Amino acid sequence: MSEQESAIPTPKADAAVSSRLPKRLIALLLVYVVASVSGLVAKQGVLFCLLTLLMVIAIIGRQKAALIMLRGYTIVQLGLISMLPVIMYDPGNLVVGPTTVHLGEWQGKLPDYVIFIALIILSLLQVWVAFDKKVKAWFKPKLNLNIMS
Repeated sequence: MSEQESAIPTPKADAAVSSRLPKRLIALLLVYVVASVSGLVAKQGVLFCLLTLLMVIAIIGRQKAALIMLRGYTIVQLGLISMLPVIMYDPGNLVVGPTTVHLGEWQGKLPDYVIFIALIILSLLQVWVAFDKKVKAWFKPKLNLNIMS
């Protein structure tokens, strides 16, 4: 083997780690940021919004703990949203009729089951993103579980 051939660097194990943030993860992070900022502006669940923003920062920093947090967050959210019809059903306080939805200037009336279906579909998409191979490849597996390191 000549000197030139031995000077060529060989690919390391870290080359398998993706160097580009997956587009679907970018879209999910944007949803998290918008939801968190709107929660902070409305002063609803401020601590939860701050923790979600810290999770977004840790995801951008490729922390292994952020992957665990992202997956736990999605599973808990899917479970809670799936149980939402049961939790909200209170015969003594049941409002009969459609729910009024405000999106900017648009105002519409939607039945509750349409809202529940939309929330469950969004949660399933979130689970799909969190457990994707490309998303897992984004994170550095050798880092510790400290989200601020």
